[in-house]
Amino acid sequence: MPHRTFFWFIIPSLLAMVLFIALPVISVIVQSLHVEHEKVLISSENCGPFGCKQITTIDVAATDQLRSERPLGQFSGFDNYTNRSHLAFDEVSLAWEISENMTDFIKKILNLPFYKALFFTLTYTFVVTPFVIILGLAIALGVNSLPKFAKGPTIFVSLLPMIVTPLIGSLILFWMVDGDGIIGGSIQTLFNDPNLSLKASPALTWMMLIVYGIWHSAPFSFIVFYAGLQTVPADTLEAATIDGANRWQRIRYVVVPYMKPLVVFITLMQLMDNFRVFEPIVSFASEASATSLSWIIYKDLTSDTQLFGSAAATSMLTIVGVAILLLPVLIKTWRDFNRTAR
Repeated sequence: MPHRTFFWFIIPSLLAMVLFIALPVISVIVQSLHVEHEKVLISSENCGPFGCKQITTIDVAATDQLRSERPLGQFSGFDNYTNRSHLAFDEVSLAWEISENMTDFIKKILNLPFYKALFFTLTYTFVVTPFVIILGLAIALGVNSLPKFAKGPTIFVSLLPMIVTPLIGSLILFWMVDGDGIIGGSIQTLFNDPNLSLKASPALTWMMLIVYGIWHSAPFSFIVFYAGLQTVPADTLEAATIDGANRWQRIRYVVVPYMKPLVVFITLMQLMDNFRVFEPIVSFASEASATSLSWIIYKDLTSDTQLFGSAAATSMLTIVGVAILLLPVLIKTWRDFNRTAR
């Protein structure tokens, strides 16, 4: 394709990327460098029969005028990134100085809101992603081997978790693990403890959130792998069978290598999706046991003072985190592409 033709061909995509990706990211970067205006205070003296006292009130008109004149707030540079609500440089340095060992240092760090949320976000991402890939491939292989009449209903049932919206799906699981729910009630009966609650334990709360993440995301992995299985060369599988390969060997040495590009695709999609985990935390009301970076953004935006600068800084740190997670996969894919091109 001539370069001129290619250029005109990609212009619509480039314009869409600039309008819907580049410009919003730039605006978030700018907002992250500002903090909210302080309220304008008025001090007055109120005198009565028992003496005088100073009274401080908020000048609403002056505060609103200041916000309208400078809607971004006060310029603060990188303070939003380094304060206690985010990277907490001062607190981390202090923790390093007073900690007796690395374990003690990590415990102190995980008490900080950003690092606590980051730890859960990374744990959720690195546990859910591989399980989704493995489980999705296993379901696809199982469905692909079913008789033709059974494939349709099985595929429909397998896709139900993806059809249900994340908020509703997590609420369903939340009600099921409640003491009056089928899962929570069964566990209480099993252990003969009417006060046993899955929601009271941080570890069990994390497990429930992770199980929900796997349950909700596995159908996407399944449908991608199932579509890929339809394109596996039948001649190659027949040749492997003739050579004496059993089903497991055919899957390991023929199917899995052939599906490698799909594994990379699903890995990229799941890393980006899982790193922004949010809906289950809200539905499970698990803020006391588990928070994520997306939840911190939500909390800043819904607080009484609406901390736009803080939310923007967390958003940028989230983008950086996603980029770091995707980088090894992208580098490996690029090297494999160059190796194949040679």
